Amino acid sequence: MLLNELRDYSASLLQTAQFKDYSPNGIQVEGRSEVLRIATAVTASQAVLDEAIAWGADAIIVHHGYFWRNEDACIVGIKKRRIAQLLKHDVSLLAYHLPLDAHVTLGNNAQLGKVLGLVEQGRFSEQNIACFGELVQTVTLSQFAARVGEALQRVPQVIGNGDSVMRKIAWCSGGAQGYFEAAIARGVDVFLTGEISEQNYHLANETGVAFIAAGHHATERLGVQALGAHLAEQFGLEHRFFDQANPV
Repeated sequence: MLLNELRDYSASLLQTAQFKDYSPNGIQVEGRSEVLRIATAVTASQAVLDEAIAWGADAIIVHHGYFWRNEDACIVGIKKRRIAQLLKHDVSLLAYHLPLDAHVTLGNNAQLGKVLGLVEQGRFSEQNIACFGELVQTVTLSQFAARVGEALQRVPQVIGNGDSVMRKIAWCSGGAQGYFEAAIARGVDVFLTGEISEQNYHLANETGVAFIAAGHHATERLGVQALGAHLAEQFGLEHRFFDQANPV
């Protein structure tokens, strides 16, 4: 398919125009016009670029791309080397940030709920990215944390009483620790996200609402894989996900 067709279809699918985001969604670096092989990854790091280009990718689709709000706009140093490599090999970079968190079936939060057996009942946050709902079956905090670790292949950081019964849950992938108070206000038993901040520890202890930090990278591996698989099936493309171990 043509690169511009891939761009337009993805923009429509993910409804990118509805989001006020921190970086541009869509084509960030333009490469060759025809796309047969798509690589996906969480972040467009140098290691991901090296592996994807060696594999023969025509386009790389990521959740964390470049040109973030308030960053230095100069293309120097690491940014220069990454972009120069993409241009040298005529490989496109496409990035989808908040739209990929939010999509109702392919998004990080929808996919996270799916693998953890969560029943979504609604959304919250200023752009309706965070989810709330229930576990299919009541479990203890320790049991649920073990399920999270097994599903995401990473031991989560858990604040709370391991014997507490969990039923109502709110979750949001990545660095969504700022939504903890909004989750507490919804009467949940536990909030799951990627990262934890200092004040979250005290809020969890004082409110009795458990907090699970399962890793920014780990909680955002699912959406871009689902998007890549969908595009491959829809347009007969070859797709490969490139993971890069990240303890954060």
